Amino acid sequence: MNTEKTNKPTNEEEAEITSTVRSIAAFIWDLAKVFFTAFVLVWLIIRPFIAEPFVVSGSSMVPNFHNREYLIIQKISYRLHEPERGDVVVFRYPKDPTQYFIKRIIGLPGERVSIQQGHVLIINSSHPSGYVLNEPYLPNQNVTLGSADIVELGANDYFVLGDNRLYSSDSRYWGPLPKAEIVGKVWLRVLPLKLFGTLPHYSYSE
Repeated sequence: MNTEKTNKPTNEEEAEITSTVRSIAAFIWDLAKVFFTAFVLVWLIIRPFIAEPFVVSGSSMVPNFHNREYLIIQKISYRLHEPERGDVVVFRYPKDPTQYFIKRIIGLPGERVSIQQGHVLIINSSHPSGYVLNEPYLPNQNVTLGSADIVELGANDYFVLGDNRLYSSDSRYWGPLPKAEIVGKVWLRVLPLKLFGTLPHYSYSE
């Protein structure tokens, strides 16, 4: 008489299968919790208060920043100290807050800024007669065009310029930038990879 063998798993095999399924389910659940936590950190904590990405659009900061470069903007430093001269910042355009611009801070609150003979003149308490700002990040012969009229900055105003002075919409044309419109300081260049790294801060000789 022929006997047939069945493939029915034994109790031990069933227990092993159940344990494996539970392990996989636990792993998936743990992974989901990790992604959820990361989402919360990025969108509810990091992005609003610490850092966020920004993609350069246009040529107003050439040769130091180019179109489509991917940057990281950090926000926390301006909660600890005031913006400084030379900082490259991203801000909401005062004439249209739905647009975001990237420029360099040139004039600080309480100062007066004038453009004379293609150069930026800074007038403040330390230099009541003014001094010409040395700008090593500008390309050769990149003069600063504009009016010789003096722009007076209020207690929360900044004078910002693009590094590409010939092709930049900035404080020369639409006035001072209120501090409240500043999103943050450019901290890290991510793309292109060959330029990956933090951004230098320039010290000005007066």
